[in-house]
Parts: sequence; C-alpha cells; structure tokens
Amino acid sequence: MKITEVMKNRMSFSFEVFPPKTDEGVPKLLGALDELYAFKPDFISCTYGAGGSNVGRNLEVVTAIAASRNDTVAVTHFTCVGNTFDGVRKQIDDYLAAGVDHILALRGDLPEGWEGTRGDFDYATDLVTFLRREYGDKLTIAVAGSPEGHIQARSLEADIAHLKQKQDLGADYVMTQLTYDMDQFRYWIDAIRAAGVTIPVDVGVMPVLNKDACIRMCLSMNGCAIPRKLAEVISKYYNDPDGFKKAGIEYTVDQIHEYVSIGIDGLHVYALNKSEDVTTILNASGIRRR
Repeated sequence: MKITEVMKNRMSFSFEVFPPKTDEGVPKLLGALDELYAFKPDFISCTYGAGGSNVGRNLEVVTAIAASRNDTVAVTHFTCVGNTFDGVRKQIDDYLAAGVDHILALRGDLPEGWEGTRGDFDYATDLVTFLRREYGDKLTIAVAGSPEGHIQARSLEADIAHLKQKQDLGADYVMTQLTYDMDQFRYWIDAIRAAGVTIPVDVGVMPVLNKDACIRMCLSMNGCAIPRKLAEVISKYYNDPDGFKKAGIEYTVDQIHEYVSIGIDGLHVYALNKSEDVTTILNASGIRRR
C-alpha cells in the first residue's frame, strides 16, 4: 500500500518515533510500538541520525514495523549528510530487502563544526533526483515542508520555491516540520498551492508536554514562533510541570481539531517513543481510538 493512495481517499493518520540511543532502548521502543499499533496508524516513520548516526537501529526499527503484519507502512527518514552515491545505494537496497519502500528524503541537520554535508549530496533536491533516477517507482518519496520557512532559507518564498522543485524532481508528498502558528500554516498552505505544489501535505504535530522542551524545539532548533495562546500556557504554568502538561495536552487537542477542520491530507503525530501521553491526546481529540 502506498501512503499517497490512502491520502486520495481520506486523511491519513500516522506516528513518528526515533531510534533509541542504546541497544537496551530497542525492546522498550518495540513495546511502545505495540501500543501505537492499537490505533491502526497508516504508517509509522522513524528518524535517521545526523551523519547516519543510529542508522543501524533505524533499520532495526523500520524492519520491525514493516514486519508487524498489521497494515502499518514503515517510513524511514534519510539524510544527505555524510552519504555517498554508493553508500546510499547500499542502504536503500537494505531497506527494500526489509520491505521498506517509503522514504522521507532530507538534507539533514549538519553536525556541529561541519561545513557542508561532506558527501555526494548537498541538498534534499539532489537526493530526490538520485533516488528517482536509480529506483524509479520502487520508492514512495516524501520531502519536508516548513510552514514558517526553513531556518536557513533566505525567505519563505525561496523555501516554497525549493519545495516546488522537490515536487518537480519526483517527490510524492510533503511532511511538514514543527509549527504551532495556525495562522501561518493557513498562509503557507495557500501559498504553496498558489506556487504550484499539488502533492499531498502530511502535517506534523508535536505534542505540548514539557515547557523546556517546547521552548527548545521552537527557538533553538527550528526558529519557530511561539504564538500568543501557547505563550500564555508557558507563562501561566512556568513553574508547574503537571499543570503545564495538562494545559499542553488541551492545546495539542485544539491544534489537531483545527488542522482537521482545514482539511489536511494527513496527520502525523510525533509520539516521542511513548504511548501513554499520545493515548490521552488521541482519545481526547476523538479522531482515533484504540
């Protein structure tokens, strides 16, 4: 099954997880996956560390998802950083042999001290071009979209132009990066459609659960705005972690409802390798139940 086929008929639903840093963390994640499967997600994606770090555990995780026999598609993230033509061929062949034929093609964040990717690919456009040329329709290729513009883009318009280029080179759908600014999302979705981006858009939702993590994700990692409504939650519960988490869950549920009302092609929830909080959010939203 291709994710894009699901999106033609209804809003897709999915999760994102990340490969554990230690071997001991793998069984714990696999247990969390068993809990997430109960929501019958259309797919689960797994991140791929900078410079290919944790790639072995990434392959282990997506292989387990692909072998789960519950109609959940496995999607692997894949970055340009440190990758060569031959290395990419070897890795993609390994993914295909494991039953993983969906990929999110990314440039990836450069490790500290790096200038450039130190590989054969400088941008995600290079990776999309290579994958489509080498593998044809064997792969379903997603690309990243940034509703607030990539932090390194010259402008939002330039970022949208790059997204259009990735579509024209063979991307099948877009997976969005973090945003909490719904007015900006509405502007962006109208802008990319006006620019000729017609492929489906799968929207990433980062649950609001921890004050420090929320601020860090917005400001130190993604350059995202903290809208007034979220700023009020942060201020009111600044020294109250439990109160913040409760209010943050309500904020996340409201954001999900707003996305659904807009008419998005897919909803992609960052599960953070946990199932309890995600269960609370999804049950409260009513869009998916165990």
